[in-house]
Amino acid sequence: MHPKPHPIQTGQESVWDYPRPPQLEATTKHIQIIFNGETIADTQKAYRVLETSHPPTYYLPPEDINPYYLGPSARETFCEWKGSGNYYSVTVGDKTLTDVAWYYATPTAKFAAIKNYVAFYAAPMDRCLVDGEVVIPQPGQFYGGWITADIIGPFKGEPGSWGW
Repeated sequence: MHPKPHPIQTGQESVWDYPRPPQLEATTKHIQIIFNGETIADTQKAYRVLETSHPPTYYLPPEDINPYYLGPSARETFCEWKGSGNYYSVTVGDKTLTDVAWYYATPTAKFAAIKNYVAFYAAPMDRCLVDGEVVIPQPGQFYGGWITADIIGPFKGEPGSWGW
């Protein structure tokens, strides 16, 4: 059972028009991530993954992330589309966030372009921005999508969405 998509306005995208399996798309949108008062990432060379019912997940090139703030994590996960994922913890000053960023060191062929690119959960950060707009984290603790005014749901992760 699928929910009824929200009405779409000019300049908006419905997550119900995104494909499954997901697709990878380059974007020149300005992506910034701020934690504990520091900008830890700033790029206009990201990719976004678009998947039915999910807001975009942004993957940032490693060269546009301050490596000083990233620390390896023992956590590993598996995505049926992208492959085995590894995690980073983020430390800025006296604050550490555990397992809040992930990457694919050996992604599947379809997602080879995001090899070692890093995605971040928005909720624990001070701010994550897309073209200057502060994003809303995708509902639920499991998902890493970023919601902006141009993305319409309803979104996977909202209450009652597990059966979609």
